[in-house]
Amino acid sequence: MPALEREPPAGGPIVRGFAGRGFRLGDDAIYPDGLLMTWERATAWTAPPLDALTEADVAALLVPPPEFLLLGTGPSLRRPPAAFTAALEARDVGVEVMDSRAAARLWGVLRGEGRQIVAALLPL
Repeated sequence: MPALEREPPAGGPIVRGFAGRGFRLGDDAIYPDGLLMTWERATAWTAPPLDALTEADVAALLVPPPEFLLLGTGPSLRRPPAAFTAALEARDVGVEVMDSRAAARLWGVLRGEGRQIVAALLPL
């Protein structure tokens, strides 16, 4: 019987933990004010208040178009402005909304599957 081989992990940033209100990535960098991630990179983000979030705040994540945007809304689940969601959906980008801790965990699972997603995580 052949030995089972592990598939190599998908590349890109992975949230490994939390530090205060921020996110700890695999390289031990801490992002205290918010985090933008693509399947290739992570960028510090001074996140606006959720009720002021606009398409322009995440525009850098949308080229090339991802499967969807994973939006972490901070310490609890809250809905983003309807205009924000409508603007992304008009670009054929879905928006999945959850609290930032859950979004960070789901990011790891979906990236492990090699999904071409992006994330915007507001601080905890």
